[in-house]
Parts: sequence; C-alpha cells; structure tokens
Amino acid sequence: PFYLDMNKFCKNKIMIHQDKIEFSPKSIKSFLTLSYEELEEKNLELKALRNELKDDDFFKNRILKYLAEEKNIKAVTVCFTDLEGMLRSLDYDKKYLINSSDNLTFDGSSIRGFSNQDESDLLLDIDWSSFYWAPSDIFGAGKTMVFANVLDREKKQYSCDFRGVLKKLLRDVYKNKSMIFNVAPEIEGFLIHGTDAEQNFCIQQGGIKMVTTGGYYNSLPQDPLRIFIDIVAEAQRAMGFENEKDHPEVAPSQFELNYKYTNALEACDQIQLYKLLCRQAAKKMGYTASFLPKPFMNINGSGMHTNISASIDGKNIFFDKETEGLSSFGEQFATSILYHGKSMCLIFNSSVNSYRRLDPKFEAPNDIKMSHCDRSSMVRIPHGNKNSTRIEVRSVAPDSNPYLTLFTLISVGIMGTEPDNIKEFSSVLKKREKLPVNIYDAIRYFKGSDLMKEILGKETHEKYADLKEMVANRCPKDLGTTIKAEEVIYHHEVTNQFLWSRF
Repeated sequence: PFYLDMNKFCKNKIMIHQDKIEFSPKSIKSFLTLSYEELEEKNLELKALRNELKDDDFFKNRILKYLAEEKNIKAVTVCFTDLEGMLRSLDYDKKYLINSSDNLTFDGSSIRGFSNQDESDLLLDIDWSSFYWAPSDIFGAGKTMVFANVLDREKKQYSCDFRGVLKKLLRDVYKNKSMIFNVAPEIEGFLIHGTDAEQNFCIQQGGIKMVTTGGYYNSLPQDPLRIFIDIVAEAQRAMGFENEKDHPEVAPSQFELNYKYTNALEACDQIQLYKLLCRQAAKKMGYTASFLPKPFMNINGSGMHTNISASIDGKNIFFDKETEGLSSFGEQFATSILYHGKSMCLIFNSSVNSYRRLDPKFEAPNDIKMSHCDRSSMVRIPHGNKNSTRIEVRSVAPDSNPYLTLFTLISVGIMGTEPDNIKEFSSVLKKREKLPVNIYDAIRYFKGSDLMKEILGKETHEKYADLKEMVANRCPKDLGTTIKAEEVIYHHEVTNQFLWSRF
C-alpha cells in the first residue's frame, strides 16, 4: 500500500510538473510561427526573385541580413541529397550559421556513395536562393530551410552531388544558348497503415496495408486519404508550390498532388520537399507515405511523370506555331531520350522494386516510343498550346534521384538536337523495343554505356553502378509475384545503418 500511494503521489507530481513544462515554453520562448498565408507570401516573393535570375551574392546578402534581424529563428535546416537521391539534412544554430556559412564540413564517408573513410571531409555550399519558410506545425517553430551543394576538400563541385552538377549544367546552357528548362513532375505515392511501415515490413504479417480502398478521383471529404491530401496541399501551397490540382490516384490508397512548373533546379528541390511534406504529414496521422514504385501487387504502381519544356526569352521552343504541336526541336530532344532509354533506365528506375512497376498489365510506360495518347509509351506528348506544349517522360519512378534524372534527361536531350546526331537517333522511332524488365539488365546496359560514363564521369558512373549492384545482390534475383521484404527494407529511401547491417 505504501508503494502504491507513493507511486500515485509521484505520478501526480509529474503530471503537475508536466503541466508547467507544457505551459512555460509559451511564456519563456518566442520562436517564429507564421500563418500559412504569411508563409505563402514570403515564399512566393523569393520565388519571384529566383525567376528574375538574381545572382548568388544577392540572395546570400538578403537572407543573411534577414536571419540576423529576425530574433525568433533558432535554427536553419540545411538539406542536401546523396547519390541515390535520399534527402539528408543538418540543423545549424542560426548564430553559428551566420558566422560560419562559408566553412560547413560534414563526414561524407558516413553516406553510401560519397567519400571514402580516408578522405571523409566534404563541405556544404549553401544555395541561399533556395531558402524556404516552412510550416511550424509540420517542421517545428523557429526553423527555416535551405538547400546546399556539396564541395570537395579543394572547394570544387563534388562529382557525386548532382544538385550542384545540375545547377552548373543549367547555367552553362543559359549562358551558351539563352535556354531555360522548365519542369513539372507528377509524383504519385501510397498512404499506408502505421508509422515506419516500410522499415517494419513483414510478409508474415501481411506486408504493407492500405489506408483506404477508394477509387480514382473518388474519396469522401473525411476519408483519411482525403484529409492527408488536404494537409499536404495546404503545406505545399504555403511553401510557394503554386498548386494546381490534387486527387486520389488509380490505385487504392494512392495520391498525387500537382503544382505549377518551374525551372529544373527548383523543380528538383520541390520534389524533395514534396516527399518530405508527405512523410511528415502522414507520420503525424499515424501513417506512412510510401514512394516505393510498386508496394502492392496486382494494382497500378507509382510513377513520377516528368514534364519538360524549354524557353528562350520567355517563348516555349517546344511549341511549333504552324502545326500548333511539338516543334522539331522538341521532337529531336525526345528522340534522343528514346534512343538512349535503355542506358538511362537505371537512373530513372533505380531500385529493385521499380521493375515491378514496368509491368505492361498496369499502364506501364515501358515501350521505347513516342505517342500522343498511348500511356504505355516512354515519352508522351500531351495536348498543349504555346505555353504548355511539352514532352512527358513517363518511365521515371518516384524514388529516383531527381537531380541526377534531370541532369541526364537534359544532357541527353540536348545532344539529340545537334545536327550530327539527328539522323542516327531518329532510327529509334522505327523500332519497337522495351525498357529492361529487371534491375540486372538495367545495370548491364548502364555499365556498358560509354555515353553514361562520359556524362556522369567514370568515377561517379562506377560508384552508382556499385550501389545498385549492392542493393540488387541483397534481393532474390527471381522476385516472383509477391513483394519481398528485401526489396523494401534495403530500398535506398527506406534502409538505414541498422537495417543495412543486418543483412
């Protein structure tokens, strides 16, 4: 009895103490919390300045001045992306960051595909133009976000960081051709039961479970999937995405939220933020947002249809005003992508699970051809006008590295517009071939491609192939008709040091 009474007494004291803890930060601490309307206004203002092509120093001076003056910001989340496409981040104390932003080091050997242990130090080069104000109810009060590129010890662009590599390519293309590439991704995902459901995947317990069985464009207002979509839509609107439409997708428990096109680098940043927002919102609801290309058999998988166009002086050069369709430049760009489709397939479909999606029974975009309406085509030409005419690369999976994907697509596409290549590359239009049906064939095409070695660089090409082989070797070669645990828990967006070491 004495023990029980003391236990009850202690519990009551703790409850009283907790009440004080919950109350006191509100009166003692004053962290920045902006309304969604204020967030949208600030993020759109900075987006407009990016569209004016202001230089790096302009943004650096502007943001550092703002951070110094805004007393209620405690930390800045600095984001970068590894070779496989996983978003990484570090939180820097605001005062420290202001004084040390030119010398931010981290251990690259702890990230698969980056530096070796004997040369582990890498540096973060903050891209101040990519600064974001984030919703405090999702990311916490008093915090902002920014993306960074990775440099080596000599402060040169690190070859395995494709955000920085893509940024350089886009600047060179603009400098030499006055050309800006615009991108609008359509990112599909699944909402599934439980938090950390992918890491805890167990086939004996039924594998991954859907949250809802609602159909295409069909979801009740208070359905869990609809509530999740609404939460994410509001958050991405607040972060300046300029939403267009959102809806449940073809498969049960599947979602897609579409937003306005933007320049290729910002589009990649938004892909990373979109997936982060979805995962955070799902976790707050007790669910998991999954971007596995095919987490369920016998229903449609998830893709990331990538819409691309290019403009010069604000005019869409993928549009032919005489035919009111795709221009010869746009057709040549797309033809080059088709011609090298097999070599690039491992970049667009970078996981074992990706090749379940390329199943012709479920609108799989695995035919190496171009079409206006056939959704099995690798490249589709959607109906458009002088502003919206574009090509849609349908064979990209949502788990690909967006920076690496866009760098490769743009590099290869531009190559196809060069006079010496047009005739040879157009030969692919007469063939009827398909993309690789498994990761082993995709690795073989990728490793054997001199073009991929040239574009990515020999060392990076080898690193990427090695990473994909390591994951493939941890999975059964014959995957069969059931999702296997290995293709889920060793997936590059799912696995962690603990899971990886249990193999």
